[in-house]
Amino acid sequence: MRENGMVMLDNGKRAERTESPASPDRKPAIEISDLVKVYGGHRAVNGLSLDVAPGEVFGLLGPNGAGKTTTVECLVGLREPTEGRIEVLGLDPLRDRAEFVRRVSVQPQEASLFPTLTVEETLRLWASLHAAPRGVADTIRRIGLEEQAGVKAKALSGGQRRRLLLGVAVIANPRVLVLDEPAAGLDPQARQRLWDLIRAERADGTTVVLTTHDMTEATELCDRVGIVVGGRLVCLGTPRELVHRLGVAHEVSFETDADLAAVESLDCVTAVKTEGRRVTVVTDDTDEVVRTVAGLAARHIEVRTGQLEDVFLRLAAEHHESTAAERNGASR
Repeated sequence: MRENGMVMLDNGKRAERTESPASPDRKPAIEISDLVKVYGGHRAVNGLSLDVAPGEVFGLLGPNGAGKTTTVECLVGLREPTEGRIEVLGLDPLRDRAEFVRRVSVQPQEASLFPTLTVEETLRLWASLHAAPRGVADTIRRIGLEEQAGVKAKALSGGQRRRLLLGVAVIANPRVLVLDEPAAGLDPQARQRLWDLIRAERADGTTVVLTTHDMTEATELCDRVGIVVGGRLVCLGTPRELVHRLGVAHEVSFETDADLAAVESLDCVTAVKTEGRRVTVVTDDTDEVVRTVAGLAARHIEVRTGQLEDVFLRLAAEHHESTAAERNGASR
């Protein structure tokens, strides 16, 4: 929920809203305002608003059933919103359908390919459907399937097939590319090649929106991320900003036989946990803790900084607790 330029978290706390990095005189590539999608009595998306800047890689994160896929389906015109407004490049995904599909490409999690067509034949077919496509050879190189150009789709590995699906999307030379779980199920090498392709699209000025459950993928690829829980956008910003803004804990662990009073007295320390000789310090300033424990003859010092996954898990847990409390209250 928006309130005075902020994003309201489900637990009632407010987090400073990070605006789209577009300059004030540059219109966002994507504008979603107060989006609601209702199925029966269930609000799959419940008042979601966000902007995505031109040339930005934006990640939409959330647990299963959070409303990510429904949001994406409304964004690309596969579902009609119950309420709210969506504009992509100034176009309504439904009313301006013909122009929309010329400028926007989508790669869903699953899609059918013609099994007996080769990689090259597949891309030539899809290129023929667009007025100003990329070159087939350039697209094959971009998706890293030069050696498989003459291989039929049915003979491709899972990772190769996923890259061909992405090739089908990018050969249209889109200004906006929407990817639903693009790296799901890929091995590390195939995932890295896919990431390189997405980075190349961004370098060309393409706006990319992707959904993912992979926090490493979101951190590596996305300029900003939005976390959706219970159909609401509960947090928005760069991965680093979200970790800092929501106070996700950092930890310093070490072994020592010394007294821990010097560590416990630090203002930056919020908790000290011991297990045998192993000590774990929860802090918002790992450097100060490390300097202090270095004087305690500490051994095997390890530092763990807060990660985007910690933010994700914390928000999901808070929503679950809030929902459970509401249900208990309603049952009384």
